[in-house]
Amino acid sequence: MNTAAVDSLPEPARRWLRHAIAPGAPAARSVLLRMTGRIKVVRWLPFTAVQVISPEGFVWVARAGRGLSINGFDRYSDGDGEMRWLLAGRVPFLRTTGPDVTRGSAARLAIETTLWLPTAFGDAQWRAGDDPDVAVATRRIGTDELPVELRVASDGRPQTVSMQRWANPNGEPYGYYPFGGIIDDEATFGGITIPSAVRVGYWLGTERWNDGEFFRAWITDATFLEASL
Repeated sequence: MNTAAVDSLPEPARRWLRHAIAPGAPAARSVLLRMTGRIKVVRWLPFTAVQVISPEGFVWVARAGRGLSINGFDRYSDGDGEMRWLLAGRVPFLRTTGPDVTRGSAARLAIETTLWLPTAFGDAQWRAGDDPDVAVATRRIGTDELPVELRVASDGRPQTVSMQRWANPNGEPYGYYPFGGIIDDEATFGGITIPSAVRVGYWLGTERWNDGEFFRAWITDATFLEASL
C-alpha cells in the first residue's frame, strides 16, 4: 500500500484503508469474486455468481432460481453497458443496452470498485463528506463524474456505501435515484479485507428502502490480481 498516498486522504478513508489492506498485500488491479445470495426478480430468487471487477469494467455472470432458472450476465466494458439473460438457458428473458444502461452500469462500476477493490483507491479523487465518518470517492467513468460516499466505523469497518445512480427502479422514469448498500459483515482474502455480506438497493436511507432493496449477497471467495480486466 502506498502509505504516502493514503496519508493524503480524508480521515475516514485513511481509517478504512489501513483496516482493509494488510502490509504486504498485493497491489491488486482486479478481483475475481464468487458469491451466493438472493435477488429480487418480481420475487426473491436464490442465485450463485462469479464477478470480475477492475477500474475499467466488470462482468457479473449468474444463475438465479431453481428448476426453470435465469442465466446470463451484466457487464460494463469498453465504455458500454449490457444486460443479457436467458430463461432455462435458451429463451430470451432480457437483453438491453444503450445510453441509459451504460450510464447505470458505469455507476455500478464506481460503487463496486470502491466496495470490493480497495487497492484501487488511487484511481479516485477523494474529499471529506458532510459527516465526519464519511469520505467521498469520485471516479470518472465514461463521460460521468461519479461520487460514491463511504461511511466508516471507528474501527475502520465500512458500514454503508451510497451514491445517486442513473436508473429506472420499479418502473420509475429514468433519472438519478439514491442507491447503495448496507454492509453486514466482512472477510479477509489474501491480506485484503472486503465486505462479505451486503444488502443493496434503491432509496437507501429513506422510507422506501424496503421497496428498493433487490440484492443480498455473500462473498464466498475473492482472488485479487495485479492485472486489470
